[in-house]
Amino acid sequence: MKGDKVEIVVDAGDVTKTYEVAATRAGRRVEVVNRRGLIEVSELTRGGSPVRTARFLSGRVIALVEHPAPRRPATAHPDGRAARAVVAHGETGGVAHGETGGVGDDDP
Repeated sequence: MKGDKVEIVVDAGDVTKTYEVAATRAGRRVEVVNRRGLIEVSELTRGGSPVRTARFLSGRVIALVEHPAPRRPATAHPDGRAARAVVAHGETGGVAHGETGGVGDDDP
């Protein structure tokens, strides 16, 4: 989403360097992948095509901070009523079937 950004702090010997990758346009997102000793931060289009990519050796990365874009609040209906969250049919309210509610629960 436009406004998402990732900050990467890298050890560069005696100093640290800070890099930033941000979603610059509407519909773009920032994705972080850690594989084979590299951390790859990419700005992607809606279709998943990379626009720009930054790669860092994972041994040199000190910090990686994700800053999500502020989400817009739900808008009110034209007649002044507040918007309601829609719950999909069959949702369990956060606990999947077969899971226990806590540690040591003996209820089946």
